[in-house]
Amino acid sequence: MEHATEILPILFIVYVAAQLGAEIAQRLRMPAVVGEIAAGCLVGPSILGWVEVGESLEVLAEIGAVILLFSVGLETRIAELKKVGRVATAVGTAGVILPFVLGAVWASLSGFNTPKAMFVAAAFVATSAGITARVLQDMGVLSRTESRVILGAAIIDDILAMLLLGVVTSLQGNGNVAVLPLLLVLLQAIAFVVLIAMLGAPVMRRSSLMLEAPINPHSPLTISLALCLGLAAAASSLGLAAIIGAFLAGMVAAETQQQRTLEKQLQPIVALIVPFFFVVTGAKVDLGRLGSVSVIGTLIVITALAIVGKLVGCGLSALSLGRRPALIVGVGMIPRGEVGIVVASLGQQMHVFGGRLYAIIIAMALLTSVVAPPVLSQLLADRSAEQR
Repeated sequence: MEHATEILPILFIVYVAAQLGAEIAQRLRMPAVVGEIAAGCLVGPSILGWVEVGESLEVLAEIGAVILLFSVGLETRIAELKKVGRVATAVGTAGVILPFVLGAVWASLSGFNTPKAMFVAAAFVATSAGITARVLQDMGVLSRTESRVILGAAIIDDILAMLLLGVVTSLQGNGNVAVLPLLLVLLQAIAFVVLIAMLGAPVMRRSSLMLEAPINPHSPLTISLALCLGLAAAASSLGLAAIIGAFLAGMVAAETQQQRTLEKQLQPIVALIVPFFFVVTGAKVDLGRLGSVSVIGTLIVITALAIVGKLVGCGLSALSLGRRPALIVGVGMIPRGEVGIVVASLGQQMHVFGGRLYAIIIAMALLTSVVAPPVLSQLLADRSAEQR
């Protein structure tokens, strides 16, 4: 862990870079998140080398993602999410199956044996809820049906991706999959989500007076943040992404009478912490390993497969909403972000693939995170114009 005298200059560089990147992106009529990720690439080891992603930045980025999804949950009603439950389940399931199949086929044709090919394919699967949620939140469209489908599907996506990662990891050893432990983990994850979503809201509504603050005006925020961190930790202990627990905490807190107060009090914290998540995501890519024509060609192929897998799988599953909403859902599920990075890092640690493929998968996760937001933003803007 770095000392304060070492980390503070780095925090300054990262935060200023995030603000400048967001400002430039917005002036170019692109989502702020694109500028923040690009800023990470610029100040990271690949270009200027001002910032190395160490333990402190990793932790701060994780907290940023947790706070972001908590704030998104605060603007999402459980009752509204239930209305799109069937479509969201279909989208989340198809959004795992098709990208995994495409990734496995590509890896097999590239010479990987079956267990390693399946591990590579796992990096194609999980959507980064944080990237899309930021775009939806910035545009003020979290209440729209497409947005609720994307957020609901992201939860299903994460549960299935977690189970799939457990399977492919088991195959790297003796090739045998321990079915009962995986089923137990799956049931625990489903029970956690259902329990919080179904029981948390009624409990919070009845306990809403606990958040009244006759003495300390920040009591609603501090109590809700404690809930956020607690559920994020619980989700992580079950093998789920911590952001899923944070999102559920936000939805539960949204059922209280203090929802608007919480949203207002949380805004300064979001402005301070969340940009670190996106800058660190950009700083993790190693552009130095992408210098040859063959590597760039491979990157283009797997990025195209990653995009097509989500766009087709998720889009077709959401066709009951209409063509334009289905396209919005498909595009919204494209970003891989930090999820693809985690799978790539695990694959390198287990010696499933070497440094070059690791860099390619990291770059794919980054490219899908950069390409999707501007397209999603434009589709949402066009959709809003149609509805006027």
